[in-house]
Amino acid sequence: MIRLRAFSLFASCFIASAVMANPAQQAFEQFVQTVSAAKGQFSQYTVGPQGKTNLAQTGDFAFARPGQFRWDIREPYAQLVLSDGVNVFQYDPDLSQVSVRAAGAAMGSSPAAILFGTGDMTQAFEVTPLPDQDGLSWFRAVPRQPDSGLNQLDIGMRAGNPARLLLLDGFGQTTQIDLSNIRAQSSFPPDTFQFKAPPKTDVIKLD
Repeated sequence: MIRLRAFSLFASCFIASAVMANPAQQAFEQFVQTVSAAKGQFSQYTVGPQGKTNLAQTGDFAFARPGQFRWDIREPYAQLVLSDGVNVFQYDPDLSQVSVRAAGAAMGSSPAAILFGTGDMTQAFEVTPLPDQDGLSWFRAVPRQPDSGLNQLDIGMRAGNPARLLLLDGFGQTTQIDLSNIRAQSSFPPDTFQFKAPPKTDVIKLD
């Protein structure tokens, strides 16, 4: 009985220390709680299961919790993904086309829900610590409900800010997103998170 109690105490201490020993997750939760609005730059590229890499994309982003964000791809081709908190708009100026989807359905268990939401991510994701790598502290978030768009998301933290995201989707593709020059904002102009379709733009509403 004494040995069993000792083992139980050891196990409890081990589990508690494992929970506490995830500085990356703690830093990210602190970021979510304290940074309600920010802007910065990003670069991203995708590697397929055969090792094929698409063209790197670069641009600017901004967000204001809860649920408002804009993701401006500048190079090599302009595109915009914007959420006003109610709908998510994906605009392709070359095609003169914008798709519109309800924010709840579009974000779901997406990286946007983690980065720009306000809720407890452990409700929708199973979170585990990862070893430090590339000068970053890491943790992994796996959707609790199957999601073909996202198998897992690794987040690397640096100096209290998310610096790198690694997204693995259901098709075996990995997308790396590097965030830089993140600057907290007190507010944004009213039109920052509003989308008005230019004339002659095809509007496609998705379920």
